[in-house]
Amino acid sequence: MRNVKVKARMKRWGFTIAEVLLVVLVIGLITSAGTGLYVGTFKSLQVKRAVQDFLLTAKYAKLMAMERQTPYRMELDLANHGFWLTTLRWDEGTEQVGLEIVRDVFCKPVQFEGDVVFEAVDIVPGTWEAESESDEQQTIIFSPNGTAQSAVVQIGNGRTHYAVSISAATGRAKVYFGTAENVEVMTTDLDAEE
Repeated sequence: MRNVKVKARMKRWGFTIAEVLLVVLVIGLITSAGTGLYVGTFKSLQVKRAVQDFLLTAKYAKLMAMERQTPYRMELDLANHGFWLTTLRWDEGTEQVGLEIVRDVFCKPVQFEGDVVFEAVDIVPGTWEAESESDEQQTIIFSPNGTAQSAVVQIGNGRTHYAVSISAATGRAKVYFGTAENVEVMTTDLDAEE
């Protein structure tokens, strides 16, 4: 009699195979949905980080060009998805002026991560034409007087897009969420009252 009661209690506490499979299925669906959201968020953050690096490098180039009174060039490597900053340096060994890549605490060459690329680049030629412009490399020059070549650069991964606009008159860089087609090349009226 006692064995019958124990078996009856055990039967009430157990789960059927269908119930266990249902719980496993629900956990699997929740996990896959969470993983999809994580991957999408991670890829969006890669684009955002690339845009922030680009913006900070542009601001640094403007600041250093004015402080050191020498042009700074932001070199965009379209083929390899990265950019770096160069400036003119006097080489005492050869007694010539040459371009040097800027590497310091505040600035270093940047290589985009994941699927992040330059999706569109529109640089208005200025008075400081770059020696060699190609389809793989473009240059934005920041001058010692605080001006720069006017440019709109779109960075993205096919799903997430940001556009960075650089004003010719002030060298100011500004970020826009979305594609570059809706961003006008920035012009600033220095005589306008605010």
